[in-house]
Amino acid sequence: MSEADRGVGSPQEARMRVGFIGLGQMGAPMARHLAGADLVVFDTRPDAVAPLVEAGARAAGSVAEVAAHAELVSVMVRDDDQVNEVGAEILAGARFGTVLAIHSTIRAKTAEDLAGAARRHGVEVVDAPVSGGFMGASAGSLAVMVGGTDEAFERCREPFGAWADLVLHMGPVGAGTRTKLARNMLHFVSFTAAAEAQRLAEASGVSLRKLGRVVRHTDAITGGAGSIMLRPTTAPMEPDDDLYDILRHTRDLGEKDLSLALELAGELGVDAPFARLALERFGAGLGLTEDDDG
Repeated sequence: MSEADRGVGSPQEARMRVGFIGLGQMGAPMARHLAGADLVVFDTRPDAVAPLVEAGARAAGSVAEVAAHAELVSVMVRDDDQVNEVGAEILAGARFGTVLAIHSTIRAKTAEDLAGAARRHGVEVVDAPVSGGFMGASAGSLAVMVGGTDEAFERCREPFGAWADLVLHMGPVGAGTRTKLARNMLHFVSFTAAAEAQRLAEASGVSLRKLGRVVRHTDAITGGAGSIMLRPTTAPMEPDDDLYDILRHTRDLGEKDLSLALELAGELGVDAPFARLALERFGAGLGLTEDDDG
């Protein structure tokens, strides 16, 4: 992985004046990795600010004070409405050339509209949602998906590297959010599939806790669903593609095992609609057509 992709840095190396607004479950540990004299923080809850001050950051009395201090303002608030509210306050007081980074998961259009308004103030917006949860934020090992100009991305790369192991430039403003929504769609759809698998295991008399251990162990080895996300397109695959034989083998195994699981589900009276849909669409999802039968 290249340094440009990883974006690894430290607050000591960057020396950029950073502001952080929103010190909740994700924002607080992210900001803690930046704590020092160059960091100013704000949250409406004084008890959220206090630990960051103890770690060396400076507390601001308002969003406007953060905007006046910082060259980069990171925002981790709840939703689109709060992003718009905080964004308007930042733009009213930010200096020319400030970068405003939105880490909240919002609509892509919200980021695009804010970027349009920000340009009139000489401010650059990047939408930079994160993935990796509280554990990743605490460890400084998040992934951050950045949408914005090349120049804005380069200015953010090292500060983001203080709390992220993977910093990727996804494209223009809005691209970071679109990436995050696709990633989270996979994440939460898989939870529903996991519930279906647990119902089958439970009906079979299998320990759900031990099944969970197996899933976590093997996904850590194989990469889970990410292991098949290797192609640059979802279009049907040509036989001369380097991945063709590998994914055809994956299809054959998957269709066999899904058929066996559905057979077991039928014997036990367990409804398995996700498995039926997966069997129906498995080959096409890998980029293989019905004619790709070897």
